[in-house]
Amino acid sequence: MDTEKYAEIIKNSCSEKFGQFERLLLEYNKKCNLTSITDEKEVFIKHFLDSVSGESFFPQKAEVVEIGSGGGFPSIPLKIVRDDLSFTLIESTGKKCTFLNETVEKLGLNCVQVKNIRAEDGAKDKNLREKFDVACARAVARLNVLCEYCLPYVKVGGYFIAYKGEASEEIKEAENAVKVLGGKIEEVLSFDLPEGGGKRNIIKIKKIKPTPPGYPRGQGRERKNPL
Repeated sequence: MDTEKYAEIIKNSCSEKFGQFERLLLEYNKKCNLTSITDEKEVFIKHFLDSVSGESFFPQKAEVVEIGSGGGFPSIPLKIVRDDLSFTLIESTGKKCTFLNETVEKLGLNCVQVKNIRAEDGAKDKNLREKFDVACARAVARLNVLCEYCLPYVKVGGYFIAYKGEASEEIKEAENAVKVLGGKIEEVLSFDLPEGGGKRNIIKIKKIKPTPPGYPRGQGRERKNPL
């Protein structure tokens, strides 16, 4: 993983928009809990650089759904560096949706829509279920739980991209969930963020068959009793 390459892209090609995004993030963070990371260098490394480090996993012109968007990671940094991507951001908290909508407007990002719904409800919507080339999520839940939230959105032949810290235990734990929900782990990207930013795994799961209609189960069962 060439993190130096992505750091240069952020600093040189897209610095103005990333600067705008950081100002909006920290401003809104005072009234809505978006991130515990507020130091400028840490925001750059742990949010911006971490988010764009998985961009090679996203096919050209992919229709992407992000589950649990929160502060907009990895979606907003990815959109800044990859304008060819289209995003649907799924977020259940209204204040966070307000932040995301304002960010999209002020940064002039096209083909990004925000939906204020729960992930498990959206996955049962015929207009969203198995309609996306890629689903992605970062820091939402353990991988076996995330699979149940995310894989139902992905069309057969598409991918679920999970952003994680060191996740060898979670990957093993999620083997059954991946299989039941119609996926197959295809690749795991492992790297260290610079300046002690921590170990990262980005897991690429291919959707090889339709997700059975009973998933996600809803009513919190994904977290209470993971597959």
